[in-house]
Amino acid sequence: MLVTLAQRPDLAEAAYAIPYPPESPKFMAGSLASLLVRGRRVARRWPHLVVALLDEGAPVARGIMVPFRGRGALPARGWDEVAVWAAEDALDDVAPDTAAALEIAVHPDHRARGHSRTVLEAMREAVAAAGLGSLVIPLRPPDKAAAPATPMREYAAETRADGLPADRWLRTHVRAGGRIEAVAPCSATVQAPLADWRSWTGLAFDRDGEVTVPGALAPVFVSTAQDFAVYVEPNVWVSHRVA
Repeated sequence: MLVTLAQRPDLAEAAYAIPYPPESPKFMAGSLASLLVRGRRVARRWPHLVVALLDEGAPVARGIMVPFRGRGALPARGWDEVAVWAAEDALDDVAPDTAAALEIAVHPDHRARGHSRTVLEAMREAVAAAGLGSLVIPLRPPDKAAAPATPMREYAAETRADGLPADRWLRTHVRAGGRIEAVAPCSATVQAPLADWRSWTGLAFDRDGEVTVPGALAPVFVSTAQDFAVYVEPNVWVSHRVA
């Protein structure tokens, strides 16, 4: 069964309690832009754009979106930019015309059952019901972490013999009717002192330059003299028609 939090506000806590997979990178908690659209804020402000898939009455997957007014081309600063735009438009009482999906999460015990595709379809329906014209996604292909040095533009363009994207998450979206629009080269940024990076990753961070971090889609840039590291994550813009 699929519901939105507008229909079942009592499920908000359980929906947001769905854990990320154990291999999910902890360092993404250092994203400042994500603070603008953290769980309770979105659930309170835009409950009609938070979708939950239920199994025996309990949420096992969720899809989270925020609305904003389009500003022309999809931004190079992807995820971070749309989080800011959604917050700005809400503060300024600007009527939205587009929804951006911030995440689709499936409980680790319920993976490989097609739930991501099911939630994606429900998100499209929720966008249409909200009267918004389109759904766009600054998509994070997690398999890119196996090739952090490869530019995202090259990675996203790789295809299989059948013409579908080589990346499994991009392939899921294309099969569902999504269209790859562009690369967002600096979609999400995490900048933090080296102590935070050591805590998040367990790595030493004791040398300057590029450091490969498990789960990162691109190298992390380190300055030991200045005591900070910066991660700039590329994503892929995907658009979906709404019902």
